[in-house]
Amino acid sequence: MEAAGEAEARLLLLQEARESIEAARSYRRELQQRLRGLRQARDQIKDSAMVTRDVLEQHFTDLKGTLRKLLDERLLSLLQEVDVIEQESIKPLDECQKLIEHGVSTADELLREGESAVDGDVGQQNEKLCNFTKKAFHIQLDSLPEVPSLVDVPCLSAQLDDSLLTILRNQIFSHGTVASRPPVQLEEFVEKPGGILVRWCKVDDDFSAQDYRLQFRKGTASPFEDAYVGSETEFMVLHLDPHVDYQFRVCARGDGRQEWSPWSVPQLGHTTLVPHEWTAGLEGYSLSSRRNIALRNDSQASGVLYSKAPTYSCGQTLTFRIETVGQPDRRDSLGVCVEQHNGCDSLQRDRAVCISTNGAVFVNGKEMTNQLPAVTSGSTVTFDMEVVQLGSCSNEGGNFKLRVTISSNNREVVFDWVLDQCCGSLYFGCSFSYPGWKVLVF
Repeated sequence: MEAAGEAEARLLLLQEARESIEAARSYRRELQQRLRGLRQARDQIKDSAMVTRDVLEQHFTDLKGTLRKLLDERLLSLLQEVDVIEQESIKPLDECQKLIEHGVSTADELLREGESAVDGDVGQQNEKLCNFTKKAFHIQLDSLPEVPSLVDVPCLSAQLDDSLLTILRNQIFSHGTVASRPPVQLEEFVEKPGGILVRWCKVDDDFSAQDYRLQFRKGTASPFEDAYVGSETEFMVLHLDPHVDYQFRVCARGDGRQEWSPWSVPQLGHTTLVPHEWTAGLEGYSLSSRRNIALRNDSQASGVLYSKAPTYSCGQTLTFRIETVGQPDRRDSLGVCVEQHNGCDSLQRDRAVCISTNGAVFVNGKEMTNQLPAVTSGSTVTFDMEVVQLGSCSNEGGNFKLRVTISSNNREVVFDWVLDQCCGSLYFGCSFSYPGWKVLVF
């Protein structure tokens, strides 16, 4: 008995030791994971600090070069203005100088003739004096050109306002800021068929955002491209490949500002859900290259255009967006169904729920009392479903209830849809009697 008790005690000790070892391993893994998180946080701080330094240095280098260029251009303009004033002011003085010099030359010549007449031979003196007197009379020796006084001619000077330095100093000292974190960050990625619903939020309560700008790129090497610019805080990014990582970032523009804020920390997101597609080849409908947009064409053929596969699952949101409208008809339909019935011309039938273009809601072919607004160009119609199971659910069948919410134009109806079997996934479809209707599904 004593030996058995010792063996049992030893087994308990071994069990406790093993549990302690496993706990230590788990603890070490958690600590190592936190160390990796710390390294990533440190790298983010150091990398962003290095990038910020480079941005600041480049910006102020460009700013100094621009200011130097602007100052040089202004100096050249002022010097040219000085040259123009000098030339225009000197020109009349040069003309006056020429006139005076001509008068001096004439006076010198007249003096020489007068002295020669006075000091000449007596026989010719009377004739020379007479000629000299006539010449002197015609020259008008009492007529002198007017020379402007110094107060009447320009005296150039430079007017330089020292307040510019004060204004520049104040502007420069307040130019630029360094933020420890951007005012907006990515908050949530919600997988959608062929897309991701991206949500973001403000993290700076003092920042008043007017617009947001969301960008994304495939992987981490390709350039970013704009996905959305506007005032909303969420956006559905469509046309994404399943099981592929996409990198997202967001920034904001302050109220009344032109420049954008720093970018948020980039984050990776992906979708595992294949995109919704319409079935190709049905006469009466033309599809886009990605088969997510259907256009009712001019063909006389009628029928329901179904999805390529039952890709809608409960718990998801199925969205139809009306791109363009045609003439409405009471048999038109947008909705989901358990299976494809190619012989029907509308989803207003058994094992289907739908909304008509006039807003009427049909469950298993019966019109409900509650009605939604008529769909118009730009309208979005959404279907949300959750499972409420009744009884057994097996291959042999059983009651199966789905709670359905259909929303359109800020109105919604909620009802329970009872089926006779489990439905893990459903088809979607549409039908229009007249051409012109174009529907995007996502």
